[in-house]
Amino acid sequence: MAKYTCELQGTMQQFCQYLKNELIRSSFSASLEEEDYYHIHDINIGTLVFERYSYTGKNRLSLTVNVVEHHNHIRATAMSSGGSQALFFKINTFGEDAFLDKFKEASKKFKVY
Repeated sequence: MAKYTCELQGTMQQFCQYLKNELIRSSFSASLEEEDYYHIHDINIGTLVFERYSYTGKNRLSLTVNVVEHHNHIRATAMSSGGSQALFFKINTFGEDAFLDKFKEASKKFKVY
């Protein structure tokens, strides 16, 4: 499993829509499997689960993104998992790292318009 956390400016709604567009466009086999949003007082929380096929690992892997926004301050954490064919331990995490890299690239390019 690989993990990356970043802090950004904007709204959760803007970031999540941007992220869906970028990650699905970044890979032929990428899809948004599920999303859930929650609002409590002035805090917004979103969870998005993406999935794609890893040609290197010859299997599917997932990227789970948790987004928390408070007064236009966003903290986003992405975790990838599932990129190994080994039975007892992971021997190939290239797919996980590559999917997480797509999130890193997208989050670094995010701008509020």
